[in-house]
Parts: sequence; C-alpha cells; structure tokens
Amino acid sequence: MVAQVTTSLVRCLLIILALISIILNIVLICLNSNRLPKCQLQVQESIQANHTDQSLIFADLTPEEYLMVRDYMWQQKNLRISHSATARSYENFIFLIDLQVPKKQEALNYLDSHGQKPERKATVVVFFGERSHLKEFEVGPLSSAIRHRDVTKERYNMDHLPFTARTVTVGEYVELFIFLNLQVFQKLETELRESFGYIPKKRELNPFEGMPRGLKSGDRKTWISFFRDESGMYIHPVGFEVLVNHESKNSSNWSLNKLLYNGQYFDTIESFKQSYKTGGVKKIKFKDIPNYASLKPRKKPTGLSPQVSYLQGKRFSVKNNQVIYMDWSFAFGLSALTGMRVFDVRFRGQRIAYEISVQEAMSVYGSLTPGMVLTKFLDSSIGIGRFAHELVRGVDCPHVATYVDVYRYIDTNVTQRFHNAICVFEYDVGRPLRRHFSDFFHNSYGGLPNSALYFRTITAIGNYDYIWDFIFYQSGSVEARVHATGYISSSYKVDGSLRYGHQVAENVLGNIHTHFVNFKVDLDILGVRNNFLVKDMAFEEVSLPWTNERKVKVPYLVENQLRTEKAAALRHGAKTPRYLHVASNQTNRWGHQRSYRLQITSFAGDHLPETEPEERSMSWARYKVAITKHRDEEPTSSSLYGQNYMWEPVVDFSKYVENDENIENQDLVAWVTAGFLHIPHAEDIPNTVTVGNGGGVLLRPHNYFDMDPSVQSPDAVYVQPGAELDCDFNRVACLEKELCSPSLQPFTYNGFEGVMKFE
Repeated sequence: MVAQVTTSLVRCLLIILALISIILNIVLICLNSNRLPKCQLQVQESIQANHTDQSLIFADLTPEEYLMVRDYMWQQKNLRISHSATARSYENFIFLIDLQVPKKQEALNYLDSHGQKPERKATVVVFFGERSHLKEFEVGPLSSAIRHRDVTKERYNMDHLPFTARTVTVGEYVELFIFLNLQVFQKLETELRESFGYIPKKRELNPFEGMPRGLKSGDRKTWISFFRDESGMYIHPVGFEVLVNHESKNSSNWSLNKLLYNGQYFDTIESFKQSYKTGGVKKIKFKDIPNYASLKPRKKPTGLSPQVSYLQGKRFSVKNNQVIYMDWSFAFGLSALTGMRVFDVRFRGQRIAYEISVQEAMSVYGSLTPGMVLTKFLDSSIGIGRFAHELVRGVDCPHVATYVDVYRYIDTNVTQRFHNAICVFEYDVGRPLRRHFSDFFHNSYGGLPNSALYFRTITAIGNYDYIWDFIFYQSGSVEARVHATGYISSSYKVDGSLRYGHQVAENVLGNIHTHFVNFKVDLDILGVRNNFLVKDMAFEEVSLPWTNERKVKVPYLVENQLRTEKAAALRHGAKTPRYLHVASNQTNRWGHQRSYRLQITSFAGDHLPETEPEERSMSWARYKVAITKHRDEEPTSSSLYGQNYMWEPVVDFSKYVENDENIENQDLVAWVTAGFLHIPHAEDIPNTVTVGNGGGVLLRPHNYFDMDPSVQSPDAVYVQPGAELDCDFNRVACLEKELCSPSLQPFTYNGFEGVMKFE
C-alpha cells in the first residue's frame, strides 16, 4: 500500500516538473525572442535613399494633369471636340494626351547648373473628322495659365497630317464590327455555320486585321481574317477572310471588296453564295476540336517555383519616378506610344546616359493568304506602352518586387489607371559576376554574385507579349533587353502555304516573320562632347626575337574613329567592327579614352528590301547601329502615323543619316536595332517561349574606370584555407543566422480592369 502511494506521488511530481519545464521554456523563448535574427521580409522595407524631385521633369502626366489638359481642350469651342469615348470618324476626337519631354539643354541646365525648371507641357493629338486631317498641339504650362499651340508644322513640316494616317480608334472599331455583322455574318449565316460552326451570340468568329491598310497613300482597305472564338484565337484560323474598304468617314459608304474562302477569291457576297450553293468551292466542314491554344494547365499545379527573397530588406528605393540602387540612380516613365524609358541615368553620381528608351517594334510576315501577305506591323502606331497591363506577382516579376501604377490617356475620354504595370526588383541572375579559385601557389577563392536591378514592364500587343527590361549591374553596365512570348500569328493552310512557314496544328500555318526592335541610347560620357570609336582585330605576321626558325601570326588591335553620320550608320549584314564605343576625350589613369561600349545581342532576319514602298516607314531597321548628332527635332525613330501612312512617312529615319552631319566632339545618340527571325514550329503551340527569342544592347564601361567598379560591392566573398567559416569576408558562411521564412503580401490581381472594350 505504501509503495503504491509512493509511486503515485512520484508520478504526480514528475508531471508537475514537466509542466514547470514547459512553462519555463515558453517564458524563456518569449524573453529572448528579441535577440533572435529578424526576418526583414516581414516588412520589406527599402533602403533610405537621398531622392530628389529633379526626376519629376521626366515623370508621366498625373491623373490631375491629364484631366486639366482634356478639359482645357474640350473648352476650346473652335476645336469642336467630341466628349464621347467612341467618337465616330466624322467627329473631332482627342486620341492622345502624353508628356512633352523637355528639350535636352533645358533639362541639363536644370539638372546640372541650377537653371530654371523646364515647364511641364503635354502633347495632344486631335483627329479632326470634321476637317479630314490630324493635328498635334503643345498644351501648357501645366502649372500656370494654360495655353495651346499648333506644332504640326514645326514637327512635321506640313500644316496638317493626312486623315488616313490615323490609327483606327475604338469608335471606328465599333463601326467595323457593326459592318461585319450586317454585311458578312447576317448574309452568310448558313455558310458560316456549316463551315465554321458559327452561331450568333453563342459561337462567334473573331476578326484579326492585317496592316498596312492598303497598297498606297490614302488607302484604308483592310483585310480581316476570322478565327474561332477561343482563348488563344490567333492559332485558330478558319480559312475565311474579307477585304473592307472603310476610307469614308461615313460607315454607310463602306463596302466589301473581296472575300477569300479556303484559298479561293470572290468579288462579292453574292458570287460566293452562288458558288458555295452549286459546289464551285471546296467546302470546309466544321469539326469541333479541343482548344489546343488554351494556357490553362493540362495538369493541376502541385508545386511552387523558387521565389526571390531579400534577407536584409530591399537594397533599392523607388520614390515618385526615381529609382536609387546602390551606385545607380535614374528617372523613369512609360510612354503610351513607345513604351518604357529612363532618363538621367547615373553611376556613382556621374551621368552615363541622358535617355535610354524603346522606340519601335516591327514585324514583317510572309504568307500566301491576304490577311498576312501584306502584314508589316509597326507597334508604336497602335501604342506599345498602351498595352502595359498589371504584372502577375511571382510570374511576371518576383512576388517581393516593388510595383508601380501608371496612368494613360489614349483612345479614351477618361484617364485610365493600370495597377502594377511596372515592377522594380533586385535579382541574382544565377552565375557569378566574377570569380576565381586559385589552385596554384596562393590558394584562395574570390567571387561576387551577379545581383542586378531590373526595371520591367510587359506589353501585350494583340497576339504578342513583349517583356521589356532595363538591367543595372554592379559592374557599371546597363542593358536594354526585350523577350517575346505570347501567340504566333497564323493563317489557314492552303496549297502552297508551306513555302511561308511550318504547319503547327490541323490546317494551321505558323507564318514566318521577323522581329525588329529599335532603342534610343543617348549616352553622355563625361559630358555631351563625345566621339564614336570602333575597334576590332586583325592578324599580322611577326618574327620571333629569340629565333629565326619561323614567323607567327598574332592578333593586333585595330582602332578607328568614325566622323560622319553616314560613316557611323552600320547596316545589318555588312562587316561591322565588333567593338563600338561612345567615348569622351578624357582619359583614365592608363591614358585610354574613357568610353562606354555598345554590345548588341541580335539574331535578326533580313530587313525589308529598300525597293518596297513601305520600307521608308521602317528605315531605322536598315541599321544595326546608327550614330547621329543629337537634335531635339529628331526625338524618335518612328511615329504614331507610320503604320497607316507607310508610303509617305512623316518620320523617315533615313533622313537623320542622309544629312551626314559631323559627329566629332558632338552630343551623340546611338539608335540600336536588335531582333530575331521567327520561323514558327510545333513548340510554339500553345504559345511562344521566351528562351532564345529576344535581343537588346548592353552598355559596358570600356576604360571608363581604372578598374572594375564592382570591387567596392558589399556582396563580395573571399575565402582562404583555414578561414573557410570566417564571416568577415564571407557573409555566406553566416547565412544560417539570417535565414527565416518570409511573410509575403497577399496575392492580388486587377489586370483585367484596363482591357479594351468596344462598346
């Protein structure tokens, strides 16, 4: 009995001691929690940076400024501007309001010499349907008594621009869709149902237009191809196309000029119906098929890809339109027409570039069928930046990136907000920036992770998505780069089609096409007095000083300076020096001119022959690099009007070169063209991957410094034998003390708010 009582007491005592131990441990954990390494990801704070307001001279217009400009223009009674978002072609309509970038010298005076701040102004493009012409206005200053001034003559050397040069607006698309419904779908309902499964308001056919809209100036005749109403419609062609003449401002005067059905042309609806009825055509039989274009996962996702994290918080800061990252700073903007751009790009406080910007994206297609055979897309005429929608966290950009909203006013009657359309993030590219393991004599390891800052937007222009990156490296290099993804354009396979591409699905041809992208790179190397230098190699035969046995061939350095614009216009396909430099007259410690090198990555196809009448609108693509003297009158390589007025372009880049100005000790601009030839293949289904589909230009310091500036990086690692775990020069050795599980912001997405609506 005593033993039983003793055993019970012991058990109770052990239970009490266990409970006391648990409570003490909990208390100790709570008391010492402040001593544990903190997880900076829980707050994602940026560094404290010395931002300035000077960047605001390059900032996109604010919602309030857009509203101010719109209301001011609406109030000008003599302009008679419609307030409708779907104004008809015969009405006057504000198509675009955008920032008017200040003149360069005014901006430099303000940035560098405490000069007067340039006035904020806007460019306004008005389509005057009542007068059958287009005009551009300068509106400003936006900070005081606002005024407007017609600048069409000043910019384009003509009093007004041709009315047929205008972009097709949402209002005109509404009329086009009504026309197609009345003149095509209703009249051919039986034929379309039997051939393509067309059922009004249930199983529709979607239109996709070819460009340019005709064969000569003044034409507005558009070939429209039809596709199944599926997600990824661009690779579901049905074999039916129509040519619509919509030159008249009055849609009641529009007409259907041609039809194409399964490779056979017809002049009228009636002739097609008769031939279809009597068996004069090879009929297409509708077959319901799975949607091979869908991007919905074929299997339910079960994993999560590796995610970026900042163990010590963000090392960059974004305020207003300025980014500061380690030794870098720059201002940024997003033009509705040309897209992403940065200004006043500085490394260690010294300006490297005044402007780096996207200018144009162009594609030329090959085809047997009319919807593609004429197609030459110039995307800035539609608006590259216009189609920058919200970026998806964890896919388009790292979850922890900093996201920026943008505002635009293009083809609308209200300012539109696009959430999270720009992202900024630091990213380890996955290979060291530099490293060396010393196996001989002085054993050691020295290395530096290649962590860089990415400034990104993605534009979904019709079928293609372009990923635009400006990347800032710790070595003082900056890269402008684009990758293409999205859907290929396709056509219905008919006899002879395989000359123009590969079959990628049943009756679907992936059409061969080129991609050319133009960047403006306005480098200012230690000021605006620069020269264009080229370097390469050649072999020479030399004697060996210690023997007469033989001579050897050795490479030597070839250096030249190109002094005129024509000499510095380096064409695709021609033998081009491999080292291209914009150089200062100042020298580094070793006596070499301080410069930045243009290193181009491109797999471009052949440019459209110059004998083609449309080529002048894309003449910038003749050149891999063209160096011109900076002029405020030459702000862009293309224009809003290039697509629909290709034959007499209001901006012909080749004229920038043909005046052949001297470029010695001048303010120089490099116009760089990169791209790739795309021959679609089976792996482009469902859509094109970014791997291998891109190009760009890397701006690298070349004798600009006395040594690699990344030696000052805080990320460097140095390891010596016997000190492998020394944290003083190897923070990675102490990584486990700083690891923690990140606390991420909840996933949100509002990207569908800004999609185009034709109503």
